[in-house]
Amino acid sequence: MTSARPMGLRGLSVWVHVLGCRSNLCEGDFLVGDLEARGARVTRSPEGCSAAVVVSCSVTAEADRKCRQAVRRARRTVGEDGVVAVCGCWAQGADAEEARQLGVDLLVGNRRKGELAEALEAMVRDGRAFRGLRSDLTGDRRWEELPASRPAFHTRAFLKVQEGCDHFCSYCIIPFLRGRSVSRPEACVMDEARRLLDAGCSEVVLTGIHLGLYGRDTGSSLVELVRALSALPGLERLRLGSLEPFALSEDLLEALKESPVFCPHLHLPLQSGDDGVLSRMRRGYTADDFARICGRARERLGPDLHISSDILVGFPGEDDDAFANTLRLMRRAGIGRAHVFPFSPRRGTLAERFGDRVDPAVASARAAEAAALGEALLDAYAVRFLGKTVPVLAEGERRGGYTPHFLQASWEDDGKTEAGRVVRLRAASVSRGELRGCLA
Repeated sequence: MTSARPMGLRGLSVWVHVLGCRSNLCEGDFLVGDLEARGARVTRSPEGCSAAVVVSCSVTAEADRKCRQAVRRARRTVGEDGVVAVCGCWAQGADAEEARQLGVDLLVGNRRKGELAEALEAMVRDGRAFRGLRSDLTGDRRWEELPASRPAFHTRAFLKVQEGCDHFCSYCIIPFLRGRSVSRPEACVMDEARRLLDAGCSEVVLTGIHLGLYGRDTGSSLVELVRALSALPGLERLRLGSLEPFALSEDLLEALKESPVFCPHLHLPLQSGDDGVLSRMRRGYTADDFARICGRARERLGPDLHISSDILVGFPGEDDDAFANTLRLMRRAGIGRAHVFPFSPRRGTLAERFGDRVDPAVASARAAEAAALGEALLDAYAVRFLGKTVPVLAEGERRGGYTPHFLQASWEDDGKTEAGRVVRLRAASVSRGELRGCLA
């Protein structure tokens, strides 16, 4: 148990900064607990810290830029004598010499994050000689158990159950940086879920790199896991993180429909609404397939189901008609919240070699147009709750939180609502997809 570990970091002040996806947040929660168990004082701000840990992302060129920016900030803040550690996807793929020049002392790749705190102890004790801990992920099917006892960054508890991806979309670098798919043993998932509930969490979000692959390597399934978690005493809300459209099977829809705690929101990445672009992306479905999947989900889970999505614009070969098809499908599928990204070639992916590149200025304009449509569609979805009283899980840092349908909500009152408490909001207006009103 973490409580039995030596206190080799006693008195050390450490800034932990998480970039990127929900899986990184889960891993950040573990790192916070591991560092604290070794005596460190973990902070949310870099000021006054003598060490920094950056949990990195490399999904896009912009993510790489933000990681480098965070490393430079960490180095400036901790000073020449402080230790800067970087783990995660950027750390797995980064050139070691570049990392050293940026100011990194400890570079920890994926499936080795459990070694970070011990390596940091050694650096504090023995000196700052650069050290790299990265994995050869080729064929690696190990599950790295990184349990968390409480969420460090959110009121909701993000529970990682799956790692890696076997799909290899043509534009995506993540399978090369995270490795092949591996599932967490169900018993370990259930144990952590109970600990999180005992710590006062009432909402759990299942996360993974390709969540729909859960259980295929262990003889279990996401269906079985949803049913087991739904029966846990004390769990009030259960969400799924990002789920590839083709993973939304009839059995899974039935399990979600039967669950008394499932929150009616699904994040289904679309990426493009054009069949030609989808084929070049190697997504495994057509535009009509995606529309049918969304329609079937609403038939089973109710017409108020919120479906959010990811949109990738400016992919090689995307012409004006292909982009128009994407906008058309966003409307047809009734997408709510949309995360829009312009294409950036990732070294080592199939799409890096594709011709027919879209001019960056055109891609930027398309991203802005798709994002504007996403905002309009989210408003159009949210207005159905006007005049209604909806439950909101308070975030605590502000007078607001999230509804079961994953709509942001805010209110005005004279006091601060306790984080983790479910309040009831009478929705009076909508602004940029956020419900606003007063507490009922």
